Amino acid sequence: MVSHASFAGDGLDSYSLELGAGDQVGMVRAAVQKDWNVQWFASNGRHLGGYWDANIAFWRGTDYRHVSGQNQNLWVIGVTPVFRYQNDNKLGWYAEGGIGASLFSELYNNAGNRLSTAYEFADHIGVGYVLDNKWDISARIQHYSNGGIKHPNSGVNWAVLRVARPF
Repeated sequence: MVSHASFAGDGLDSYSLELGAGDQVGMVRAAVQKDWNVQWFASNGRHLGGYWDANIAFWRGTDYRHVSGQNQNLWVIGVTPVFRYQNDNKLGWYAEGGIGASLFSELYNNAGNRLSTAYEFADHIGVGYVLDNKWDISARIQHYSNGGIKHPNSGVNWAVLRVARPF
């Protein structure tokens, strides 16, 4: 097994696991994060900071090509800069949002939602809480879309639960 300390030496700060649900599709995603270690707009013990998030996800749709019971399995890799409004000590409540880029293993076509490019934008907003022991628990709403580069582009929406831990 890989130890926590070996990843910390690479400059990565944390790792996370996410579970998501959409319209007849489920997702599991693993990611690593690199904190920017900045404090913009610092005031009253809070500031705007952020981090890089590099992730890999597995999606399983259960209505492939709009046929109930037909499955579509695909992989998605992505990188997202995430802005977080948080306490200066990085504990307690926070709000965050990000817009990144993702690459799909194949074109998504599930439950009447179709994405016509393998390259998609992934944006999210969320709220979370960092416990005193540094466990980070959050809920997000996420959207994938190609931003109108090519049609059809119905987008895919998710409700996501995330748990993160520093290395």
